[in-house]
Amino acid sequence: MMRSRWWSFGFRTTIILYFVLLIVIPIIGIYTQSFSLGLKPFWESVTDPLAWKAVGLTLKLSIIATIINILLGTMIGWVLIRYRFPGRRLLNSLVDLPFALPTAVGGLMILLLLGPNSFVGGLSEKLGMEIVFHEPAIIIAMIFVTFPFVIRSVQPLLEEMDKSEEEASYTLGASKAKTFFQVIFPSMLPGIISGAMLAFSRALAEFGAVVLVAGNIPGKTLIAAVYIFGEIESDNTQGAAAVSVLLLTLSFLILWAVNLVQSRRLGK
Repeated sequence: MMRSRWWSFGFRTTIILYFVLLIVIPIIGIYTQSFSLGLKPFWESVTDPLAWKAVGLTLKLSIIATIINILLGTMIGWVLIRYRFPGRRLLNSLVDLPFALPTAVGGLMILLLLGPNSFVGGLSEKLGMEIVFHEPAIIIAMIFVTFPFVIRSVQPLLEEMDKSEEEASYTLGASKAKTFFQVIFPSMLPGIISGAMLAFSRALAEFGAVVLVAGNIPGKTLIAAVYIFGEIESDNTQGAAAVSVLLLTLSFLILWAVNLVQSRRLGK
């Protein structure tokens, strides 16, 4: 019993220390650094025109990427669960590819496929549309790195869904569309919401894929993560920490909302 208690105590202590050293202390360090010179320098760093434009652009493009992910992720999750076709398992395994690839590789793929020297890039330029080094490339990069979240959040709900409710709806004469929106969609909604919030939070912090395709033009294509990197290179750790605190606080709020949605779903 003593051995068991000591082993349990040591295991818990190791996990707590690991969590504190890896997550808690760095977070406290960022907040401490951002307010180290006082509230006024922090506010000046946050309200700097370039910083404000970078944060605003990041929020706008993250929202657009999240909306696209909601639509595509819900449809792809539905198809992969409800339909059987050749290559389904391969496609299902490819969903997690953005998690396995370095994000810089994803940015390079977008650059090669949609850049000025590519077929698609050349065709878009002839049509008067510019992709790489403009906002569309940033959105595509954000979609690529956040692609699995909605799909993987929706799939378990579709697998656990009681098909008897769906069959009862058809028996009562409801159309496929009415059955989907009144029976199926409400069951999928918690997964869609939690997946969308995780995708949005991940898009806010994306750096590796975006830095290669954005052009990083201040006030136009410079997003928050790249702005933070630039401030660190310029030896302005106060400005970098201030913007980091904004993104970090927003991510905390999103994760809290995700946990709230999931706890309510489990409570039901």
